[in-house]
Amino acid sequence: MARNKYPEETRNLIIETAGRLFLEKGYERTSIQDIINHLGGLSKGAIYHHFKSKEEIMMAVGDTFYADSEKRMKSVCQRQDLNGKEKIQEVFRVSLDTPAQAEMATIAPDMLKNPQLLVMFLRDSVQQEAPDLLTPIIEEGIRDGSIKTDYPRELAEVLMLIGNLWINPMIYPCSTEEVVKKVQFFKYLTDKLGLEVITDEVIDKIKNFSEVFHENKEKK
Repeated sequence: MARNKYPEETRNLIIETAGRLFLEKGYERTSIQDIINHLGGLSKGAIYHHFKSKEEIMMAVGDTFYADSEKRMKSVCQRQDLNGKEKIQEVFRVSLDTPAQAEMATIAPDMLKNPQLLVMFLRDSVQQEAPDLLTPIIEEGIRDGSIKTDYPRELAEVLMLIGNLWINPMIYPCSTEEVVKKVQFFKYLTDKLGLEVITDEVIDKIKNFSEVFHENKEKK
């Protein structure tokens, strides 16, 4: 009755419960049955009515964690006081200035061991966020003269691939020192492109994310 009469409330309850368990136990150590056991009597069918897999639940949890950050990034796109280049810089800063970074590092999913989760993350980053968020900003930068490139879509995708995947220890296993080295190369690359999106603040936040991720991965 609950899932039929109040489907949105049921979906939100599943996401909230799963998010709490992921934070407490880690993604890998939390099973679908664990989530069911904390849903106050809802059945397995109630979960699979809304989500096909634990991976889909994880993506929904991540969307919830990053909802405020996504709202702030979209608001950057609407600002009239920034040119395209400045918007790209602000989007990078805002994307890391969120509690969601620490929450994801605490959950510590190993995406390299979970192809389904990796494909979902890749699809959202490159096929959704790049064209919906970054490409329009880059095109605006081309029009106002602050960004010089003949490849706005390709540049947006590469920024997402490097920023969300290549320097992400959840996907490419590497030490914090190696992550920092990658970010420094990313800075070199984007500086050469005239974007200058990687600041010392950005490097520090990514370094902190990696440290928290490795610390929680060892615990869980």
